[in-house]
Amino acid sequence: MTLEPGAPIPDVAVTLPDGSVRRLADATGRALVVYFYPKDDTPGCTREAQGFSEAMPAFEAAGVEILGISKDPPAKHQKFAAKYALAVPLASDVDDSVCEAFGAWVEKSMYGKQYMGIDRSTFLFGADGRLVRAWRKVKVPGHVDEVLAAANALPRG
Repeated sequence: MTLEPGAPIPDVAVTLPDGSVRRLADATGRALVVYFYPKDDTPGCTREAQGFSEAMPAFEAAGVEILGISKDPPAKHQKFAAKYALAVPLASDVDDSVCEAFGAWVEKSMYGKQYMGIDRSTFLFGADGRLVRAWRKVKVPGHVDEVLAAANALPRG
């Protein structure tokens, strides 16, 4: 599945580090950045989470919420966030439904071996809950700044 601009945010649920469940479709009323990353505490994922954490005040000033999602369990997110003093909220896709709904669960290849994994990708939804922009196969350097620029271009309520 591929989300196209104008598509509504998928009505799926994530598990937060405290064990509570959040339905993403309930986020309407405020713009939302959802970013998918492969694994806690790996170099690229750490840099990306640190970048979003550092930029959180700027996203908040733009009226945009951020949520990072991986398949790691909530307890691992807690350790990851504590280890790097991350401010960005992290959530778990415990049953693959979120990655599937966003088209972020893809076939990958490394050293000639095929496997399934998370496509590092980011989605910006407007306050109306509709997709404004999607970034696929994200490269970490400069990505947060690009997402922030798009968030700042959103109409303000």
